[in-house]
Amino acid sequence: MSGIDKIRTWLKTRRDLNRHPPAPHYWQIFAVVSANLVILSFLILDEAIGAFRHRDIFTRSLGRMITEFGSSGWILIASAMLFLTGLASFRLSPNLKQRFRALYSAQIGAYVFLAVALSGLSANILKRIIGRARPGQFEDWGAFGFSAFSGSKFESFPSGHATTVGAIFMVLILLLPRFRLAFMLLALWMGFSRVMVGAHYPSDVIAGLSFGAWFTLLLANLFARYRLVFMPDAKGWPVPRLAPLHRSPTL
Repeated sequence: MSGIDKIRTWLKTRRDLNRHPPAPHYWQIFAVVSANLVILSFLILDEAIGAFRHRDIFTRSLGRMITEFGSSGWILIASAMLFLTGLASFRLSPNLKQRFRALYSAQIGAYVFLAVALSGLSANILKRIIGRARPGQFEDWGAFGFSAFSGSKFESFPSGHATTVGAIFMVLILLLPRFRLAFMLLALWMGFSRVMVGAHYPSDVIAGLSFGAWFTLLLANLFARYRLVFMPDAKGWPVPRLAPLHRSPTL
């Protein structure tokens, strides 16, 4: 049996042993609300933002200072390192409790990597197909100009940075729900820094934040089916398997 076949068999066994209620439909409500927010922003806010070209120096400087958090490179490297370190520690740990914790860390690394990488890749494909002109093209194209596959100046919707921010903070909200309000506020600041620097319209940011968070939530539901990182609660919502931290996860 090949390595891939062994992994498939292992995952199927975990799924069959861990039957649980179907995931709630909150993600559908979330998607509908987000879509309406995007449409309202598109119709009401974007043109005003595009016409307001002369942002003050403080706003632009603040935006530049915080916008790099939405670059996916650093989180992909960090999550890959967490995954590899967890696997190495799993093999080298002397006792069962430490092996459980190492495996759990590796699973978190894989989850974060897939959430950020796949949501970001999807967003990049979408914005090339949609081809919305960025605010810098407002004088020629307005807020409603589109030209598919026309280069980076026509890759405004959805915001790739905001997608990464939405994915990262949804990971944090799911793993540390106690601090979800703080994470939501930080996500808004990080996402809308793209508007501060003139790179995106508000609807681009709302779409990116929503898409990244929505994608990450769906991935958490998938992981919960196999009891990887998450397990379903009584209503089928994904919750961390290792909570509180002093408890060891179950295999």
